[in-house]
Amino acid sequence: MRRGLVVGEVGRGTFISGDARRGVAAPSEPRGIRIDLEFNYPMLPDQTALIAKSLDGLEKPAALDVALKQGTSVGTPAVRGVAAAYLSQGPWSPSPDQLVFTGNGRQSIAAALATVVPTGGRCGVEALTYPFVKGIAARLGISLVPLAMDEDGVRPDSVQKAHREAHLSAIYIQPAIQNPLGMTMTSMRRADLLRVVEKLNLPVIEDNVYGFLDNEPPLAALAPDTCIVIDSLSKKVAPGLALGFVVPPRRLRESVMASVRSGGWTASGFAFAAAQRMMGDGTVAELARLKRLDARARQKLAADRLSGFEVQTNENCYHLWLTLPAHWRSQAFVAAAARRDIALTPSTTFAVTPGHAPNAVRLALAAPTMDQLDTGLRTLAAMLTAEEDFDSTE
Repeated sequence: MRRGLVVGEVGRGTFISGDARRGVAAPSEPRGIRIDLEFNYPMLPDQTALIAKSLDGLEKPAALDVALKQGTSVGTPAVRGVAAAYLSQGPWSPSPDQLVFTGNGRQSIAAALATVVPTGGRCGVEALTYPFVKGIAARLGISLVPLAMDEDGVRPDSVQKAHREAHLSAIYIQPAIQNPLGMTMTSMRRADLLRVVEKLNLPVIEDNVYGFLDNEPPLAALAPDTCIVIDSLSKKVAPGLALGFVVPPRRLRESVMASVRSGGWTASGFAFAAAQRMMGDGTVAELARLKRLDARARQKLAADRLSGFEVQTNENCYHLWLTLPAHWRSQAFVAAAARRDIALTPSTTFAVTPGHAPNAVRLALAAPTMDQLDTGLRTLAAMLTAEEDFDSTE
């Protein structure tokens, strides 16, 4: 199993893997498949025009001269001020002098992990988590420890248990619109979890990249000295115009800056210039508003097309978790969908512990057009009902 030649599914057993790599590591790159339900980068039909309007004039020599200069881990006072104002959410208002910037959200996660978890250290993560954190941790020499979850997210007692068994240096969690399960932590769960981590003196790396789809402020609003907030523009704007944000407690800011510099994760000058414009003139806020509406429309369509099947999701998010009927297993269902030109992600991609993946798949709803999404969901529903894959050549 460690070699990836077999996969395990909870309650069903161990199976030979159809692909030794697929499903064990994070997805690599979009593959040009016709209906992409694997990667979650929402792109609205009219968003290019909105972005172009915001960036109009940036190509002029004076503006371009500034944009082409080398960026730094802290940007400029102007971009820090704009970013702090934009990131503010409810009672949480980060100070401009807290902010550190990276090229994207993954680099922000890497910088935060490198800051608070030493090489050889242990970091607690949700048992089903954002796949790329597994690769980041492996490259940094960090061991990930799965934390048990329920319908409200990470259970506080699982943090205590993991820390008691062997010291944790930090935890990494997604309190809002969790990927892949979609849940948002309740106020009670947030308070209970923070009581535990503060008692254990554990920093919390809080991934808030999907937070714009929800109204809940970050955990940092309740525990600013405990939480390192991660955010980025890749979902709100576009992956090609990304900028990553790290909002650490002030005591950790210099260490985060050092991690960004040593990791080579500094954002480009052009990314700063574009982000400052789009955040400052309301373009990012408008795109986020439109994407919230788009996500709900896609969830409504998915709920209709997959009615009668076991789905876990959040009406505000861009993905859903589909538990498969007993006659399908995750890897086989993904392979069968690929033969129909539909890309999905198997549960093993998200599982921290090999061999402990539920019999499920994640559907990312953001990338296809609505017509493509409708076609893909209808096809998957028919597959779920069928007793076998009639398109298989095996």
